Amino acid sequence: MQRRQFIHALAAVTASSPLLLTSTTARAAAGNVSVPLDAARWSPRNVQRLQLLLSQHGSASAAYRAERKPYAVFDWDNTCIMNDCEEALLMYQINHLQYKLTPEEFSQVVWRDVPDETFIADYKTVDGQPVRMADIAADVVSDYRWLYTNYQGLAGSRSLEEIQASEQFKDFRAKLYFMYDAICDSFPLEIGYKWIIYFYKNMSPAELQAMAMASNKAALGDALRKVRYESPRSLPGKAGVVADTHFHGIRVHEEIRGLMHTLRANGIDVYVSTASIDDVVRVFAGHEDFGYGVPAENVIGLRLEMADGKYTDRYQPGWHFNWGPGKTVGIRQQLQAKKGYGPILVAGDSDGDAWMLRDFADTSVGLIVNRMKKGEIGADSKLAAEQLGQPQARFILQGRDESTGLMLPDEQSLKYGKRERKLLA
Repeated sequence: MQRRQFIHALAAVTASSPLLLTSTTARAAAGNVSVPLDAARWSPRNVQRLQLLLSQHGSASAAYRAERKPYAVFDWDNTCIMNDCEEALLMYQINHLQYKLTPEEFSQVVWRDVPDETFIADYKTVDGQPVRMADIAADVVSDYRWLYTNYQGLAGSRSLEEIQASEQFKDFRAKLYFMYDAICDSFPLEIGYKWIIYFYKNMSPAELQAMAMASNKAALGDALRKVRYESPRSLPGKAGVVADTHFHGIRVHEEIRGLMHTLRANGIDVYVSTASIDDVVRVFAGHEDFGYGVPAENVIGLRLEMADGKYTDRYQPGWHFNWGPGKTVGIRQQLQAKKGYGPILVAGDSDGDAWMLRDFADTSVGLIVNRMKKGEIGADSKLAAEQLGQPQARFILQGRDESTGLMLPDEQSLKYGKRERKLLA
């Protein structure tokens, strides 16, 4: 699925020419030449705007100071990649039953910080009945107890294939994924985003990252497809029959990956700010198999409290919630406070990124991967639409095709299953 290697050199020289790349990067770092951005599938207007940023702030600029190195901050999910690696990991963990939880521990995690209330009206049974947290939690815990007793990877003797064919597994998958979406949409988003990572309890960072690596590779090899999962009618349980849809598949955004390399070649550091747990994103952002080259210490995300080298089901005390306004907090505390200045470039796609896109006086460009959303990111996107073609545009929109995961040479995007590109929601 990798379309081509990113072009680093000044003219049609690929990253497969390491000696010339090293030479070019060294000259750029010395202030002698600017390494240009590969136009690839970028909107032509965005190429011009990003190239101007590189010439104004990169190491070839007369104003560049190595001791005051500029930096850029990227959201990860649906910005650096197509789709969400932690939601993909949730489905991978379910499908492979990769838990290190007893049934009692699983029950505790299911209830961690979640109110015992009825979900919003969007989350009803297939027969139109309301769903209460207590009822669906009881069903999922009951399913897990059966799976734990029977699956050979936990405490039983049956193979994964046998387990996946069972009604209990199908009920577990549909209802647990339904719970995640329902919790995120029914209650403050912070509850749902933390809840999903509590299921890593009792894993070491190495174990979590091995699972994340397997999930990433499976999702990269999977088709981009939306699958509806409905719980079996033979097991209505207390909650009844529910259904939810998961968007399978992940794609590398080659243009974003290329931009990261071009920024570094021009003496600009690259950071990632994510609302996923940082140890999961570090696998994708830093492992050589994926090519982004972001050091582990340059990833800011959610964090769990640790005990004896393993994750607990408690959020790290004193650590901010790295979403929305919290991403601004993270950048200010972890980067601006140490460097004395904010990022020159911020990239994102959703409400979780809207504040960091606009909160820093030092930011020259806010790059928005255009998902045609409303809300806070919609306000930023509207400003970008009003600034189309302006040489010094503060916000820019970058289009993509959600059916292929590829960027489009346009500010407009094509939603999954649609035929016409759109600029705004």
